[in-house]
Amino acid sequence: MADVKNQIIEEVKKVICGKDEVIRLVMTAMLSGGHILIEDVPGVGKTSMALAFSKAMGLDYGRVQFTPDVLPSDITGFSIMDKETHEMHYHKGAIFHNLFLADELNRASSRTQSAFLEAMEEGQVTVDEKTYPLPEPFFVFATQNPSGAAGTSLLPDSQMDRFTVRISMGYPANLDEKAMLINRQDGMNPLKTVERVCTAEDMMRMREEAAKVHVRDKLFDYIVALADATRNHPDLERGASPRATLALTAMAKAYAYMHDREFVSNEDVQTVFVPVMSHRLLLTPEAEFNEVKTEDIAKEIVKKTRVQEK
Repeated sequence: MADVKNQIIEEVKKVICGKDEVIRLVMTAMLSGGHILIEDVPGVGKTSMALAFSKAMGLDYGRVQFTPDVLPSDITGFSIMDKETHEMHYHKGAIFHNLFLADELNRASSRTQSAFLEAMEEGQVTVDEKTYPLPEPFFVFATQNPSGAAGTSLLPDSQMDRFTVRISMGYPANLDEKAMLINRQDGMNPLKTVERVCTAEDMMRMREEAAKVHVRDKLFDYIVALADATRNHPDLERGASPRATLALTAMAKAYAYMHDREFVSNEDVQTVFVPVMSHRLLLTPEAEFNEVKTEDIAKEIVKKTRVQEK
């Protein structure tokens, strides 16, 4: 499936100019079976990237634009009684897609945000004590504006921990922005040029292959040491959870798989550590007052934690 991975990336690059590393990171997160949080200012292509991935992978796609009046039942679905049979019938919510785009999720109420927790962790939703499985594969692409933007609220810590990575696209370089303008001349929409190069079944197969990438015993020690360093850092009130450790391992495997290797290296773990861990770390009040960034702490931990010998 090596060619398929590269073909997907090339199709997405038709839409998103100059963000090759971001595209590869998102692809890696999807191969790890994870969910993606994209935090950035409006208009940099967050939604377009999600659409491009869904088209290139042949995934069923759904989207909700979040506002404070979106209800949990809009997401998970609801049961309603049939007047003739007097039986309850379940109506699926908006989340029943392979790739669900939660646009501006941090504008939703906390109740609506919490409706995602079971879906993101277990691939299912429970309504009226009945459980309904979501389609496979299942990915959440959530976008949010930077914290403090008008009309936004912080996502719950439990939900942040369920996102495998948090990424930021940033503004394009001048040449890339010019290429974007050229690609849209005469009303052309680059999304219409994206071709499907695989199916949902192919994506499941690639995920299975990525999960089989070998991790040697000493590298497990290194991963645990990195996680432990977050739990003992003086500027952190809370470090990485065991869920984060599992996500880091899965991402390292997927990153090695992206590079056509059958084993994980120290460098693979180090490369994905910051996007996997930084959004899960909680600063102490003093560190927050001093405007310390969790990304910088994560980089410091990678630099100071001793690499395990082979």
